[in-house]
Amino acid sequence: MTATEPAPPPTATPQHRVRRHLTVRGAVQGVGFRPFVYTLAEEHGLTGWVTNDADGVVTEVEGPAAAVDAFTDAIGTRAPPLAVVESVEPHPVPALNDGSGFTIRPSAPAGTGRTLIPPDTATCDACLTELADPADRRHRHPFITCTHCGPRFTVVTGLPYDRPRTTMAGFPMCPDCAREYADPADRRFHAQPIACPACGPRLTLRRGAEDPGALHGDEALAEARRLLAAGAVVAVKGIGGYHLACDAGDPAAVRTLRKRKNRGGKPFAVLADSLETVRRLAGVGEAERDLLTGPRKPVVLLRRHASPSADVAPGVAPGSPDLGVMLPYTPLHRLLLGLPGDPPGPPVLVMTSGNRSGEPIVTDDTEALARLDTLADAWLQHDRPIHVPCDDSVVRICAGAELPVRRSRGYAPLPLALPLPVHPALAVGGDLKNTFCAADDRYAWLSAHVGDMDDLATLTAFAKATAHLTELTTVTPRLLIADRHPGYRSTQWARRTAEARGLPLRQVQHHHAHVASTMAEHGLDGTAPVIGVAFDGTGYGDDGAVWGGEVLIADYDGFRRFAHLRYVPLPGGDAAVRNPYRMALSHLRAAGVPWSDRLPCAAVAPPGERRLLARQLERGLNCVPTSSMGRLFDAVSSLAGICHRVEYEAEAAMRLENAALDDNGRGRPYRFILGAEPGGPETPLIADPSPVLAAAAADVLGGAPAPAVARRFHRAVTGLVRDVCAAARQRTGIATVALTGGVFCNALLTEGCSAGLEEDGFTVLRHRKVPPNDGGLALGQLMVAARTKE
Repeated sequence: MTATEPAPPPTATPQHRVRRHLTVRGAVQGVGFRPFVYTLAEEHGLTGWVTNDADGVVTEVEGPAAAVDAFTDAIGTRAPPLAVVESVEPHPVPALNDGSGFTIRPSAPAGTGRTLIPPDTATCDACLTELADPADRRHRHPFITCTHCGPRFTVVTGLPYDRPRTTMAGFPMCPDCAREYADPADRRFHAQPIACPACGPRLTLRRGAEDPGALHGDEALAEARRLLAAGAVVAVKGIGGYHLACDAGDPAAVRTLRKRKNRGGKPFAVLADSLETVRRLAGVGEAERDLLTGPRKPVVLLRRHASPSADVAPGVAPGSPDLGVMLPYTPLHRLLLGLPGDPPGPPVLVMTSGNRSGEPIVTDDTEALARLDTLADAWLQHDRPIHVPCDDSVVRICAGAELPVRRSRGYAPLPLALPLPVHPALAVGGDLKNTFCAADDRYAWLSAHVGDMDDLATLTAFAKATAHLTELTTVTPRLLIADRHPGYRSTQWARRTAEARGLPLRQVQHHHAHVASTMAEHGLDGTAPVIGVAFDGTGYGDDGAVWGGEVLIADYDGFRRFAHLRYVPLPGGDAAVRNPYRMALSHLRAAGVPWSDRLPCAAVAPPGERRLLARQLERGLNCVPTSSMGRLFDAVSSLAGICHRVEYEAEAAMRLENAALDDNGRGRPYRFILGAEPGGPETPLIADPSPVLAAAAADVLGGAPAPAVARRFHRAVTGLVRDVCAAARQRTGIATVALTGGVFCNALLTEGCSAGLEEDGFTVLRHRKVPPNDGGLALGQLMVAARTKE
């Protein structure tokens, strides 16, 4: 927060009457900032006014100079809990000596300025207390909210932020709510989503689009709870979209939901009724507790207890030692799980995104009845529209700090401060775990999670979300930025849009963007390059190969490929991704290791397919070369007998990590060969995994358990990272390493690499604000392509 102002006239004294105009920028609308300013002015005995405009919050105060100074100091340091004050700009204006008190003025018409809308925030303790209090008029009201909590981003339709520019515009306030809204002493003073049972949204439970017996209000909620306890799947409308819910402790209900959603073996997230219940399910450290109970309440990945709990059926997260858990973040969630005195119900619910497999989360009520028709037994709806979808965020604690896996609800659209100014631009990210990024000057706004860009519904949602975010941030892009992959749907959308709008399009290499993303979130200005370790599954390489095991010497202006994994064939492209045993056989052949029938990856492949695969690899038919670290993890997972076919992205790698966590031994790690190919000092070093594959195969043939193989492999990759970074420092003098790419969602690998590199004297940059996977790609694209040349 900055505050600068010309010095007062020499004749000013503490009692000298002055008037000051202040503009407060940041996330200051929708968070009770005007009521806070009103109260602060009253506290200091000042007259004047406060309003919202497109710049933020604007106020004028008048009174004794000392009181005005104290007000100016406090406005940025005592702000409401949800506010983010970026700057306070005070300017002296002539005193009016009107003595007319202090007023809150209606918001100014939308202009060309910019303010920041806060994210949706979990229900505060004060509202939860009222929700459970039979004497309170909002007892059991599913939409209870105040200036400190509730929906913001998903209900805002325009700026300045006032009720007519939200999806609450169709709910006129009753006299009681209007009185609270106008009372500066009330917690709901100018709370735009304010509502109560008399004037607010209403719940409805339907069994289908043509259900003649729809239930409303308390009856709808009671029936939803009864259905969940009886094993039904209920589509529940939240604040950012629909969820599909069932009793997490009912194996049959979980199987039904998994089958209907075509979920395969991918773990479900769960909603628990209390922190005490969560502790029965998994280990909860201090950092995890803070995330679970804080204002964002994301899904937190926790290590499950060894002994199973009856509250969560094995089918919720099959084969995973981790469980994604969240606590209720809306009053409706709290009511679904029950208040004191309610009939007993499930203490834990599966709570997964309300969509068909591969499609975006559903937000529209009519669409929900159609698109979720074969998935849900009933629909618990409400009549407050959702203006923009916002899926749940997913985080984990890694080496004692937060590691975002999916940055969405509770985080978007709070901006990230940029280390350098940028032109107004829109970076569209990648095709997996897509998020996009609008930016101007020194701020970037990352979107909520969009999803995988593999169907028309997601592309339509992407287009709507870009329009909403650029309108909300008043960023008018003069530049579009995309990945270099010509087949990415996001890149194709950017190309069509750039042509339609007459805008330039710049394309950024995938792994360069990953490294730049890490640099940007750590505030690096790019004047000094870093060693970027970018490990993921797929990225379009400058040579047309599939990159993914890259070590780059990079800044924002460019990169040099310092080292990479040795190329191996990717047999059949996506077929090798879906079937890790194909990747294992490709790696074994490249390493000169025979395909023994005793190796799990060879045994699982049908004999006919093995013969065809051998000819395919020999002739190089449909075999793009790849340096992907993600595919190497897949190969070792199959070689060790852990995972041969995947049903969701990175399944084989995650199961390999999970297996490694079960190994308590300290066996000697496998080792890569790191060497240079002919071509001079600028030729990249090659990390050859042949000895890793040979040693792992020998261990498997010798009867070594899968966890031991998995752990030795993880330690091998950690050793490789240390060796390559040491070589890079020796050649370049660079001692800062950025760890990035989806492989670094692996906590075991990230912790091992970080600890080893720090022991070697490196400064290690890890992701803390944006995901290391493609969910953080757009930020890096932006910094590479849109910087203002100063």
